[in-house]
Formats: sequence, C-alpha cells, structure tokens
Amino acid sequence: MGKIKENSTNNINKKYIQECDLSYAVCKIGGRWKLLILNRLKERKLRFSEVRDRISGITERMLTLQLRELEKEGLVKRTVHAEVPPRVDYELTDIARELIPIWEDLEKWGTKHRSLVQKNIKAQAEN
Repeated sequence: MGKIKENSTNNINKKYIQECDLSYAVCKIGGRWKLLILNRLKERKLRFSEVRDRISGITERMLTLQLRELEKEGLVKRTVHAEVPPRVDYELTDIARELIPIWEDLEKWGTKHRSLVQKNIKAQAEN
C-alpha cells in the first residue's frame, strides 16, 4: 500500500476528527473487524489460527492487517515463541482490557437498537 500524502484532504480531515478524544478512541477500535478481534481475545491468549477460526468471514490477510494495526496502537500484544514451528500468541494489553465493560455496554445498546428497528420494520409492514 502506498503512503498517504501529508497534505491530502483525507489526511487533513483525519487530523481534525482526531482532535476530539471520543473520535480518536473510535478510530482506534473502529472498522469492520477490530472489535470482533478484541472481543475474541478478551478471555485468553489465542494463536492466529484460533482467532481466525472464531471470526467467520475474515480472510487471513485481513486478520493479519488488523492484528498489526491493533499491535501498533498498543491494544494487542504479540508474543513469538522460539519453537519449531514458530508459535505466535495474541492477547489484549492492559489498556485494551479497560475497553471490555465499554464494549459490553455498547453490545447491550446494539441489541436494544436492533430490536427497536426490527419492531418498526414489522409495524410498517403491517400497515
């Protein structure tokens, strides 16, 4: 992947958006896969294949990219064991563990919102 130009509109907008701490936090865990990956790691360390097998639909390439980003952001710790064949474990860092109650609350909100939307769709279909 090429580098983003420093004066590109996308890069400039990113700087403005991340001035807000809430937007900054959402950018760190946002995207299609990051919360799923973090959620799978909340119980214990997992090997790459275990993470992959617990998330249906993610490709190995995408999982690798997302794990690298999460590691770069300090949310996931990658441990390489000197064995043959090499063994790599992934686990949440302490700062990522602080997110667990937050995403559990967000999950409850998502369940409630989904239910409301489905009720509205059902009500509209009946009218």
